[in-house]
Amino acid sequence: MYSYEDRIRAVELYIKLGKRVRPTIRQLGYPTKNSLKGWCNEYQQKFDLPAGYAGRKLKFSQEQRAAASQARRAVLPPSEESTLDLVLPRCRI
Repeated sequence: MYSYEDRIRAVELYIKLGKRVRPTIRQLGYPTKNSLKGWCNEYQQKFDLPAGYAGRKLKFSQEQRAAASQARRAVLPPSEESTLDLVLPRCRI
């Protein structure tokens, strides 16, 4: 994860170097090709980059995770419940 300043610096250098990926990455030492292109596309669309990192959207809600955990516990024999704690993280509701 890179700071806002690092991402802006990379995008500005990328544009200054004629949108050439390798020289930009070689000069800065970061980021990956796909990250740089993604930042540049977002910068061109919104004329800025978000200050924070949005992360990715969760695939399942907390309620769905809790229901799956309860269903799994109902199926397992009592001897395997202790190993389930190592496999399934506890869900906070």
